[in-house]
This record gives sequence, C-alpha cells and structure tokens, in this order.
Amino acid sequence: MTYTALSPNGPRIALALSEDLFSWKRLGLATFRPYQGIEFDGGNKDACVFPVAIPDPSGNPAMAILHRPLFPGTCPNEKECDPGCRAVDLRRESIWISYCPLAMENCGPNHLCHFTSHHRLASPVALWERLKIGGGAPPIMSRHGWLVLYHGVGETEEADTRGRKLSYSAGVMVLSAEHPHVIRYRSPQPVLTPDLPEERRGTVANVVFPTGIDRRDDLGAPDRFDVYYGMADNRIGAARLDMTECLPPGALVDRPEQRSNWLVVSNAHGACPIAQVE
Repeated sequence: MTYTALSPNGPRIALALSEDLFSWKRLGLATFRPYQGIEFDGGNKDACVFPVAIPDPSGNPAMAILHRPLFPGTCPNEKECDPGCRAVDLRRESIWISYCPLAMENCGPNHLCHFTSHHRLASPVALWERLKIGGGAPPIMSRHGWLVLYHGVGETEEADTRGRKLSYSAGVMVLSAEHPHVIRYRSPQPVLTPDLPEERRGTVANVVFPTGIDRRDDLGAPDRFDVYYGMADNRIGAARLDMTECLPPGALVDRPEQRSNWLVVSNAHGACPIAQVE
C-alpha cells in the first residue's frame, strides 16, 4: 500500500506491507534517485504500485511505481491564479514511472532501495486535466494491458464556498502489458466527473478521486471493474466500468477533440458513455 506521510518539508510517499489487510508493517519512505536535475523526494504523494514485479529497462524484476511530484508553481491553486496561457513543463508536471530493484545483495526481503530508471509517462493534455494530473487507482491487468484510472484537475465556471474554481475528474489510460511505460490508449474525456450532489458538495467540493479498483473475476466477469472513489473528500462512492473487446483505432489518443466509446462506466444511477457518470 502507498500512503501519504506528511512532514514540515511537505508530503512524501510511504509504503506498507500486509498479508491480511488488517495488520500492516511500515516499510518507510519511498526514495528516488535524481534525474537530469529533477528531485523527486520533495512534494510527492500521488503514487500507486503495480501489483506484480515489472521488468525494469534492463530486464530485471522490479517494483514499478507511478507517481506525480509537485514543484513550486505547479499546484492547481497556483495555476488557477494565473489567468494567462501557461505552457506545461513536461518534465515537472507529468506522471512518471520509476523502478525499484527487487533483488539486491545484502538486503532483507522487505528492504526498499531507491527508485530509479525514471520515465515520463503522461503530461496534462485535455482541458479537464489542464491544471494537474496524478495517480489514482492502482494499475490492474485487463484484456488490453494495464488499466490505470488517474485524476485530472480542471477549472469550473462557478466558485465553491472557499472561492475555488477547481474540478477533480478521472480518466483512463491503458499501458502495454509487456512495457508499461508505453501508453496504448488514453481517454480524451473523463470517465468519471463530479455530477452527483454528494460529489459536488462536501469537505472539498467538485471532487471525484479514484483510489481502488476490483476486477470481478469472482463473478465470471473479467471485463467488469468495480471502482471505489472519494466523493468530495466526504464519502466513498462506487462505480462500474465495463470494457469492450477492442480498443479504438489508433495507438495513442492525446488530442482532446477525439472521441471514443470503447467502454461504459456506471454507478447506482445507471450507465452512460465514456464522457461521464450519471
């Protein structure tokens, strides 16, 4: 499990291990080797790990982690205050994938080494994620590759009670099963948006934030995924995602004007196309 550890120096990624999900052993902070002048050990908390060992760029088994570091000027509240057209710093405003070797000499079985072999995975592209993107539910294997639900932050027209004009939505990426640093598909529109009253009003308004996902093999439905997500930081919601047999034509979908209907997401209120949950 990845969780957020807070300190005077900002949030950090921490990890814990459990055999039964009741008793947990803390493994400590995730630490990262710098990469071309980028320090990943500062504000960094949107992280999730792959559930199985992933070959690193050298082909060795490793723990792979998706993470999105924060840097001065890249937080949604800071970007919201800048009304001008602001170019995205691809190196500092992206989701990254990094690897931690599993087999090291003179190390215990649960010893954590530094994450290294960094690769920039995805940067903000569409309007609904213009202010920030970051991790969400852990990657889970699907018929098309690693399915990743991530979060994006965009602007709304109406301010909430705190004066914020931010909206948190969720999008989908499908990563190559063999090489997860390769994106096979990325949804041009969010698959989950804050539409219900419980999602629009709460501790933090206009927020849906995916954190858990379950493939329903137990029901004989490997293409059905139950998604658990935060509703305005106040409740836990559940949505259903059904994947169809084929990805849309083309490898990458990064331009927001493109559309797709390759999956349907629904919650207790019914089913709808990829654009949003109703």
